[in-house]
Amino acid sequence: MTSPVLAEDRGDHLRVTLNRPHVRNAVNLEVVEALHQVCADLERAPRVLVLGGRDGIFAAGADIAELRERRRDDALQGINSGLFDRIARLPMPTVAVVDGPAIGGGAELAYACDLRIGTPRARFGNPEVSLGIIAAAGACWRLAELVGEPMAKEMLLAGRMLSAQEALDCRLITRLVAEEGLVDAVEALVRQLGRADPLALRLTKAAVHSPRAAHPMVDNALQAILFETESKHQRMTAFLEKKERST
Repeated sequence: MTSPVLAEDRGDHLRVTLNRPHVRNAVNLEVVEALHQVCADLERAPRVLVLGGRDGIFAAGADIAELRERRRDDALQGINSGLFDRIARLPMPTVAVVDGPAIGGGAELAYACDLRIGTPRARFGNPEVSLGIIAAAGACWRLAELVGEPMAKEMLLAGRMLSAQEALDCRLITRLVAEEGLVDAVEALVRQLGRADPLALRLTKAAVHSPRAAHPMVDNALQAILFETESKHQRMTAFLEKKERST
């Protein structure tokens, strides 16, 4: 049986690919369960997550055939929202590689990631209201944080689809690259993240995700932890020595 999710450990990061191209990588219960296993791995051994989809599609929504059969108790379990929230809370940065459509639940999966890279084939949309439901896996609040309330409302209420360029213009994606340059762009971003101190990276993400009322106390506490690390001393010493040699 073919796995619905492919995971490749590349040492400094985990590359995960949604592998249901016959249904446009739709997110079903098997995908949800497989991604929970990915999260468990990344919580146990934190590293960067790079998440994409096969065959020029990120994920064209949740599996409608499966979704049609879900009832009240399924909704209250938060099957998809619980997973996407877990992905958002992973210790290290997460990168969604959107080469093609990210629609409905697929879009919400991309929204849950820290960074999004897209190609000209990328497009984003949340047409849930046309199916008689809401975008309940994060889009109703996460999308407004990403693109602003007016654009979020147009996407959620009027079903507006964003092209790759529109997604870049409103900063939903942070980089737009040609399909042939996508692999190099992802690898460059992973290398850039890899140059940072891992603990500083984790605690910066924690600070960014902390509620406004927690600042500046949370920043001071996290900085206090980093000030005591050997890595901080070594990195700053190396910086000062390099600066001294260049003068």
